[in-house]
Amino acid sequence: MVKRRKKRKRRSSGLFKSAKKLFNLVLSFYIPKEVTSKLGWAWFGSSRVGTPLLVGLLGVILLFSTVPVPYSSYMVQQKINHLLDRKPYEIKKKWVSLDKISWQMQMAVIASEDQKFESHFGIDLNAIQIALQNNTKSKKVRGGSTISQQTVKNMFLWHGQSWIRKGIELPLTFAIEQLWGKERILEVYLNIAEFGYGIFGVEAAAQTFFKKSAKNLTLNEAALLAASLPNPNIYRVDRPGVIMKKRQVWIIRQVSALGGQQYLSRLE
Repeated sequence: MVKRRKKRKRRSSGLFKSAKKLFNLVLSFYIPKEVTSKLGWAWFGSSRVGTPLLVGLLGVILLFSTVPVPYSSYMVQQKINHLLDRKPYEIKKKWVSLDKISWQMQMAVIASEDQKFESHFGIDLNAIQIALQNNTKSKKVRGGSTISQQTVKNMFLWHGQSWIRKGIELPLTFAIEQLWGKERILEVYLNIAEFGYGIFGVEAAAQTFFKKSAKNLTLNEAALLAASLPNPNIYRVDRPGVIMKKRQVWIIRQVSALGGQQYLSRLE
């Protein structure tokens, strides 16, 4: 009995050591040397900080692989910021399972945000290569984020462009790809994405803007919601401008080009 416990401990220890090495390897690859040298990145790889944080994050990821997400990091940040500014801010949200969201809505966000969603492993290597080239020239961090990366950012991290956030985002993206799978990632994404001022998730958005459930959204309505995702505070669903309407039409065409509902069968 004692020997079995010792073996389990050794296996667990080996697993977390391997995970920590991979975590730090990815960080060192993704964050430039100039940044790591300034930050003194060694603190993160230490057993006092790196291992507990890694274990904690993996635990949270495992928990929310099946449990509905009550609040995302971004929701909490927005609430705190408005409280500090003494501004009213009510969060509207209602969790619904993926089968309660119309296929048109699911495909609209894929067509808009991440057309390679079904085939990549969490990141778009071509987009990262282009971003790294641009970042080297401009010394700024630019996007190209997949749905998986956006889910990690909204769920666990903070908004804004920084090498630190990007460095943490990447290994967490790999983790949810492995532990959640595509359908769960899409489900969480559609439930925590912001579609308007304090409006989170497609169910709340559908009820607010169209007075119907997410299950009954048409392709036109879904495409309009998806068109707001770059910045719902600028691209407003209730006041769509010329640019937003053009994007709506483009999304509808892309849904058809991707194969429509048939595309979703490849996520299973």
